[in-house]
Amino acid sequence: MTKLTIIQIFKNIDAKNLQKFSSLSGLILLLLAIAFALNTDPALAQESANPNSFNPQAILRDSLQWIDSLGALGAIAFIALYIIATVAFFPGSILTLGAGVIFGAVWGSLYVFIGATLGATAAFLVGRYLARGWVARKIADNKKFAAIDQAVSREGLKIVLLTRLSPIFPFNLLNYAFGITGVSLKDYFIGSVGMVPGTIMYVYIGSLAGNLAMIGTEAQPTNPTLQWAIRILGLIATVAVTVYVTRIARKALENEL
Repeated sequence: MTKLTIIQIFKNIDAKNLQKFSSLSGLILLLLAIAFALNTDPALAQESANPNSFNPQAILRDSLQWIDSLGALGAIAFIALYIIATVAFFPGSILTLGAGVIFGAVWGSLYVFIGATLGATAAFLVGRYLARGWVARKIADNKKFAAIDQAVSREGLKIVLLTRLSPIFPFNLLNYAFGITGVSLKDYFIGSVGMVPGTIMYVYIGSLAGNLAMIGTEAQPTNPTLQWAIRILGLIATVAVTVYVTRIARKALENEL
């Protein structure tokens, strides 16, 4: 068993077992989505327990203070910072909340969406050109995997859109993950519109804080109704993308067998 590669293992998986695995994966995602909706407060970003450790949130908060002092140039600096933070796996929630304080709900939402979309696209390209070739070579000899990858690529826009609406899929990790799939850059870029509801919610909640010192603290004002509305939307999107991807993967596999 230890000598088998991952590809060789999956070659031995028949359609029935894949269907069971897909159903189990869907159930796990559903349970995670419910847990997220019940227990997570997206308006709060937790600080590191050790003040001496590397703390990206503190770095971003200090950067927001600097951006706030730039005046008219602040918007450009903010977008550039968001792009860098996205590629570097820094938490975007602090920046999104901070945009509400500095720029207000409307302009803050616009700047966050631009920064997040450009940052996500940059990460996608890094994932594609640094890892996609290797992945493609690995699945070239496995017709089952190749068929599933091609099927997903044909429905890329819908899948990207649904995963962007879902809170279960980590934003930064998803950017790189899509880069090693067959999803086209065009579909990926357009699918970023799915970030709009969550972006507006975060920025609006940030605007309620009034000052950057309250960002990510327990004293930060919230809007429970809006939070639950976004969570319910995210839960629906999570279920939809799970069912959808499972269905097209199964169909691709059946056509290949």
